[in-house]
Amino acid sequence: MSIRHGLLALLSQGARYGYQLRAEFEASTGATWPLNIGQVYTTLARMERDGLVAPGEQDEQGRVVYAITEPGRSELERWFSTPIAQSDRPRDELVIKLAMAVTAPGVDVRGVVQAQRSATMRTLQSLTRAKRGAELPQRLVYDSMIFQAEAEQRWLDHCEAVLGASPQESR
Repeated sequence: MSIRHGLLALLSQGARYGYQLRAEFEASTGATWPLNIGQVYTTLARMERDGLVAPGEQDEQGRVVYAITEPGRSELERWFSTPIAQSDRPRDELVIKLAMAVTAPGVDVRGVVQAQRSATMRTLQSLTRAKRGAELPQRLVYDSMIFQAEAEQRWLDHCEAVLGASPQESR
């Protein structure tokens, strides 16, 4: 998810200042994507430069509140209506790790798979606990993370099956 678009979505609900945006972003994502406050203000400055937000008056504590502009609303609408392509997602380090482990001398590939399986199972348990009592936005984030971890477990099963059927022994 783009931080820029996440902040625009929050601003579409009303004007906010930087620390509010940071807190609400983290609350909406179940604190799974912590933001540095500098990152929030840098993103706000870029969005202001691009005409997507406008700074307002300072509040009584001297904080500048930002509001979404019409071009910002159009950008947010475009983002919500455009699917995220698989190729736009970051590379999967685990896939690279296992691909390299298969060819690296002296690596126990099955051990790598088992270590990952154990870690993924602990993650699944932790996410399931965290999901209990969470608000709807956080539950959706946790559900996505749970489904990704479950898919990882299925992929690890597949890797074990391929390794077992392969004439090459794991190294």
